[in-house]
Amino acid sequence: MFNFVQAQKFKDAVTFVPNKTEPIHNWFYYKEGFSKQLADFFIKQFNLTNTSLVFDPFMGTGTTLLSCKQQSISSIGIDVNPLLVFVSKVKTTDYDLVSLEEIVKKAGSWKFERPKDIPKDPFYKKAFSRFSLEDMVFLRNKIGEIEKPEEREFLLLALIDSAVKGSYTYKDGAVLKIFKNPRPPVRKLFKNKIHRMLKDLQRNPLPKAIAKAEDGDARSLQLKDEIVDAVITSPPYLNKIEYTKVYRLENSLLGLNSQPMLPSHIGSKAERTIEGLESLPIAAQTYFADMSLVLAELHRVCKPSAQLAVVVGGGCFPTQAVNADEILASTAEKTGFNVESILVARNSWCTRARTIKVGQIRESIIILRKP
Repeated sequence: MFNFVQAQKFKDAVTFVPNKTEPIHNWFYYKEGFSKQLADFFIKQFNLTNTSLVFDPFMGTGTTLLSCKQQSISSIGIDVNPLLVFVSKVKTTDYDLVSLEEIVKKAGSWKFERPKDIPKDPFYKKAFSRFSLEDMVFLRNKIGEIEKPEEREFLLLALIDSAVKGSYTYKDGAVLKIFKNPRPPVRKLFKNKIHRMLKDLQRNPLPKAIAKAEDGDARSLQLKDEIVDAVITSPPYLNKIEYTKVYRLENSLLGLNSQPMLPSHIGSKAERTIEGLESLPIAAQTYFADMSLVLAELHRVCKPSAQLAVVVGGGCFPTQAVNADEILASTAEKTGFNVESILVARNSWCTRARTIKVGQIRESIIILRKP
């Protein structure tokens, strides 16, 4: 029914791994994201220019926005996760580099004073050595005194990264685990991080192109009709994981622990289903029902001839494998898009009880165009 193209050249590009060596993109590691290389490929493939407007309704840590900004292309991104919105804003802010350099020098020479407001939460005592915890609280308090919001947030992102690397925590799928091995001092990690971040900006100055990162619900967009030239995005994969515990440390430093931290809201509630998908697990039905709302909204805000690249992954269930690409492509077609191709980046087996195969799923890029 659709034009499936084997495209293993995208196998790594649909992951965040290549961003680990990319300046600015690597300020915050986000396993669930995709790479700058993928965004750059479609920016070129879609012939986008400085007169274009690119939209990402599942912004994550802002790979699409930052890649566009680096090429002087305006972009807008939204996400329901406030931690991700924060990271995206910090990575795409237009900084006064002279002023920022002064703040970085100042922060690098802060004289340590043992803080009195050490958190009582047992989690912190498990996650940090006493010295690392004192470092973290001291730095967080000092950062709170910085006057300019953009400089304060720049340092806070550096602290978040440094605190994670200086803690005993590590992410294992949907679980945050504790392993008490020797860790570098948080103050040393922080000092190195802020200097690296500053050098990234000095060596790779960002153009003044608009990169607007906001909270938002992809099912109900606050955008005008037909203003978007292209979409480069990746919705949460089917079988999404709830990341409240995994990002507990990062959230606490932003004061977000009272909020549920999902990679997205998509499929989170069994409120709607789609006719014809009754044989699927209820979690898959609600996922595709929500994605039908997203696709309808994207059709509304896209200009005629707008092009879309949508990275999707299938889901593994105890009784079956569900490939999201074909179902979403069919939904997009019913919504009014033309499905130009489905680029298959990766195939993998679904198993239950570790060894029993229940089917194969694909990780793909759906290429759409609005007529």
